[in-house]
Amino acid sequence: MKKMLSAFLLLTFAFFFSQEKKPMFWQDIQNFKKQDQETAPPKNAILLIGSSSFTKWTDVADYFPGKTIINRGFGGSRLTDLNYYAEDLLNYQPKQIIIYCGENDFADNDQLKAHVVVERFKTFYQKIRTRFPNIEVDYISIKYSPSREKLWPQMKEANKKIAAFMRKQPNAEFIDITKVMQDASGNVRKDLFVEDMLHMTPEGYKLWTSIMNPYMQ
Repeated sequence: MKKMLSAFLLLTFAFFFSQEKKPMFWQDIQNFKKQDQETAPPKNAILLIGSSSFTKWTDVADYFPGKTIINRGFGGSRLTDLNYYAEDLLNYQPKQIIIYCGENDFADNDQLKAHVVVERFKTFYQKIRTRFPNIEVDYISIKYSPSREKLWPQMKEANKKIAAFMRKQPNAEFIDITKVMQDASGNVRKDLFVEDMLHMTPEGYKLWTSIMNPYMQ
């Protein structure tokens, strides 16, 4: 009886330990895999990878009629997470990859230097190029969310450095959405954000679409 009880306790501890060890966003990735098993992802699509600005763009296909899009944004993700799950996120056959990520890296650590985020992006970019040497790869600039105003200086520096990096890469573009989100005085338009002053309204996405359209293949 004691042996049976000990075995039960060991199994119980092992179960809970295995649950605790699952990395952040593990379930999001499993959900993507399940979707892909249920419906085979299309080839030669535009693959969106990034954080909640993509996750919440659930009707993104409606903004780009005629384009085939795979949305693999998972809310709260950082560039470190994109690097961690790169093998899963890049397990497609796209003709183009568009990335929106980096904002949460700064939000998780307000002392984080811009060059650290830039290096994280470069690492992910190289992972993409290892798998897809020639396809179009674009990066959408970090938006300046009003709720994260104290982080704007680091974000602006990161945008500047990533833009410079992308200009030197073949088949790559830096898509700057910051200016279209400003008013005539150069201030960020708060009306483009929902109540949390972090995520966007449909009007915000409409403006993104106007900037992204020329880059969509």
